[in-house]
Amino acid sequence: MTVTARSLKNLQVQIQANNHAILADEPLHDGGEDQGPSPYDLLLSSLAACKVMTVHLYARRKQWPVETVTISLNHRKISADECDDCETQGKAKVDIIDCEISFEGDLDETQIARLAEIADRCPVHRTLTSETKIRTTVI
Repeated sequence: MTVTARSLKNLQVQIQANNHAILADEPLHDGGEDQGPSPYDLLLSSLAACKVMTVHLYARRKQWPVETVTISLNHRKISADECDDCETQGKAKVDIIDCEISFEGDLDETQIARLAEIADRCPVHRTLTSETKIRTTVI
């Protein structure tokens, strides 16, 4: 899997992901022209899509009647000393992604609880919460 990004005018970026083209930009208040989602919008979109797909695949395998999965994500930064369950200490900033999930379908409480657990096991969630190395090479 290869994704290629190339700068365009101002802060706009043309992204090529396999056969799909995406235009990313920053909002007006950050100096962009708001012609596409911001990098954090794209990150949250990836996480939300992965969670929805993972739940549907699991429900399909279990033959559970999931009709619709809706995920709402919000990203914010807080001081580590404001975070009760964070490993980071002091004034350093910690990224927080708040996730709200809902399910439509004839599901009982046990199934709903299990589907919420499964959503947190999607590959993108695991990548974001595991040790990740990004190695940059200048060519």
